[in-house]
Amino acid sequence: SMTRLSESQIKGSLKGLHGWRYRNNFITKAFEFKTFMAGIRFVNDIAAIAERLEHHPDFHIRWTTIKLSVQSHDEGGVTSRDFRLATEIEKFLHRKTG
Repeated sequence: SMTRLSESQIKGSLKGLHGWRYRNNFITKAFEFKTFMAGIRFVNDIAAIAERLEHHPDFHIRWTTIKLSVQSHDEGGVTSRDFRLATEIEKFLHRKTG
């Protein structure tokens, strides 16, 4: 089991992650796409990363906006696993966009 991070630890870790926020015991980020299908492809790409890390975000799909919410459910809050997933997602996006 992982240790739940304190709010100050979470805020410190968020500094390195562009656009991520801490809300209601989750770290979240909304991603905008030009088309619905581009957003769905993103969901599939993130699902593959989540499977590899064995840690899965909540997906909220609203037309061309995909919102990810990440939490360690078994700990009822945010742990280092959540930041690892967020970091891998950002790395993937940077590789894709260059």
